[in-house]
Amino acid sequence: MIRFKRADRVGGQVKKELSDLLQKEIRDPRLDLVTIIRVRITDDLRSARIYFSVAEGKKRKPSALAGFKSASGYLKRKLSRRLELKHVPELEFLYDESLDRAARVNEVLKTIGDGG
Repeated sequence: MIRFKRADRVGGQVKKELSDLLQKEIRDPRLDLVTIIRVRITDDLRSARIYFSVAEGKKRKPSALAGFKSASGYLKRKLSRRLELKHVPELEFLYDESLDRAARVNEVLKTIGDGG
């Protein structure tokens, strides 16, 4: 039987709730078309790293980070009500570069396939 750590289960819930909040409640244009990719929470549930991507990639990364900084208190309060935890983890938002890297690899492969 596979057992998941509590931090993994809470991380899944945080991801789901943040995605829902971004889609339905956040009206900041800097956070339009932002996708939560994954959430990593420390075992003591005190700290959460939220990895995100955004349409237009690195070009919009600075404004998306500013939007998250501005909304972090609101998001934390909403998570507190939705998750029913004693302590809501500190939220740290990080841009996930993996999609940018994948796009670059695809471009290189396409160039190679076209004969260079």
